[in-house]
Amino acid sequence: MFFYFCFYDIVFNMKKGVVIFIIFLLALGAGFFYFLKYKDVNFSFNNLTGETKTPAQNSTLVHEEIATSTPFEIPKGEISRGNAAKKQLIFTFDCGSGNNSVDKIMETAEKRKVKLTFFATGKFAEKYPEDIKKIAEKGHEIFNHTYSHPHLTQITDEEIKNELEKTEKIIFDLTGKTTKPFFRPPYGDRNQHISDIAKEAGFHMVYWTFDALDWMPEKTAQDVKNQIYSKISPGAIILMHVGDDTTGNILDEVFEKVENDGYKIVNLSEGLR
Repeated sequence: MFFYFCFYDIVFNMKKGVVIFIIFLLALGAGFFYFLKYKDVNFSFNNLTGETKTPAQNSTLVHEEIATSTPFEIPKGEISRGNAAKKQLIFTFDCGSGNNSVDKIMETAEKRKVKLTFFATGKFAEKYPEDIKKIAEKGHEIFNHTYSHPHLTQITDEEIKNELEKTEKIIFDLTGKTTKPFFRPPYGDRNQHISDIAKEAGFHMVYWTFDALDWMPEKTAQDVKNQIYSKISPGAIILMHVGDDTTGNILDEVFEKVENDGYKIVNLSEGLR
């Protein structure tokens, strides 16, 4: 009888041990499966909403922000013409000194139902904040033209970045919109090094196809119109200014003429597509 109980106890403990061992194996397997399934997930916490997002979700948000600010592929190298495969013209207006023609440019754009592109300096934005706000509110583009309109080849790399970043902040504070990704070098004074420094700051250089010469006091209104009519071609980026009276006085007539010639007037972003 003694041996019987000893045998029973051993068998019972063996069965109990096997059951425990099987349970242990099952738990270990479940844990390993969970690890394999979630090992690549790192959660980040959104302090505003209390929601958790996986890296994939965060990547999507970043991608959407990039897509919003840069809705097209920026050409490599300096931009001096838009898409020449389309019969369109890109009228751009530098804002660096006075605001003589701002109101008339706005009126013409409204009348012709077109969107335009402006390159503004930080100093202009500080002096004429209401004009900057009005331009933005009407749906026109405002890009960077540096803060103080210097010759960029004559200042340091840090000064170049500061010129761009200072203007970015001023205009963003006024409009809630970035001046990126484009900037125009004052006086057209530029080289590859300046382009590289600007890209580090998030800006891509835009030049022009031809200058309308509206800023030259010796040029009459007819001279400026002749300059434009003789040089337009598909995709042309035309440089004009807001600081003279000529631009505002002739713009409606110029727009009517080029539209009658079959050209569509577009802003820079659309003109690069």
